[in-house]
Amino acid sequence: MPVQFGSFDAICEKAALIICPLVGTDQGIEPQCYSRNVDIGGTLIFQPSTCFVHIVALIMTAIMILHIRSKYTAVGRKEIVMFFWMYAIIELLAMFLDSGIIPTSNVVYPWFAAVYTGLVAATYCCLLINGFVGFQFAEDGTPLSLWFLRISCLLIWGVSFFLAIATFKQFAGFKYSKPIALWIVYILWPLICTAIYIVSQLILVFRTLEDRWPIGDIIFGAAFWTIAQVLLFAFSVTICDAIKHYIDGLFFFTLCMLLSVMMVYKYWDSITREDLEFSVGSKATVWEVKDPLLNSAPMDPSEEDIRSTYNAGGGAASLVGGVSGSQMYGGARRYPPSAGY
Repeated sequence: MPVQFGSFDAICEKAALIICPLVGTDQGIEPQCYSRNVDIGGTLIFQPSTCFVHIVALIMTAIMILHIRSKYTAVGRKEIVMFFWMYAIIELLAMFLDSGIIPTSNVVYPWFAAVYTGLVAATYCCLLINGFVGFQFAEDGTPLSLWFLRISCLLIWGVSFFLAIATFKQFAGFKYSKPIALWIVYILWPLICTAIYIVSQLILVFRTLEDRWPIGDIIFGAAFWTIAQVLLFAFSVTICDAIKHYIDGLFFFTLCMLLSVMMVYKYWDSITREDLEFSVGSKATVWEVKDPLLNSAPMDPSEEDIRSTYNAGGGAASLVGGVSGSQMYGGARRYPPSAGY
């Protein structure tokens, strides 16, 4: 069955999405093939292999966040770290919802699924806005930039959460049999945000950077994201049947999405670097004063006292000059020298 606009029927028959038990009919839409479950202590765990990828994703995201936070003067550090925090929350929720730790029959499942749906939409919004941080429409790290990002993501989350829960619960005129608004938020919105982000970063690289290596990170990230969608929505059933229900397309989707997020980090890291101000201490010899005239002839004790006084004053002057010079050159966060910032 081909994918139809506003309908999850064809999608959910191939992919075991979190929202599939809540749309289509009162019993949801069951996929044709899905991963085997395992019994752990009397509790059935669904999608065990996918849950393992969720755990790996949480660990890798924590590492990326720590690395980003360590780059104190990098462009867009506070903005991009918000994207990775939101991705980590999505993976945590997905682990509980995919595994069945929160059963689909539980009354809280629709609410958690709505929160998850809102977070997915908000995270793509965060990625979209981060795509324009490098253009410096507002200086990164300032309250204007940060609060615009936070409020925008909150609004997108609120709208998406409402559309999801209204569709699941069938109120305010929404129905799970015709989830058009939910389809736009869950399927179309991520596609739009990803496309705009990729185009904006290509423009940024071509306009402001002499180095073209970051384009490779963009291409790999886009490729992983595309492969994730294709494997989930086109080949999930084929994979599931071929591997005898041990894994399905959701496993490869989650893995490829993790790789695409890692490429977002790799791209951001490749176009930013630390400020020179933090490396002054490791290059003290650059500011050392050396006067060859002072070593030309032997001196008596009184001249040695004068020389000691002179060196002390020169050292102090050089230290002051070094600090002010680094502040003048590297006081603001910037891209590498070739970026033109």
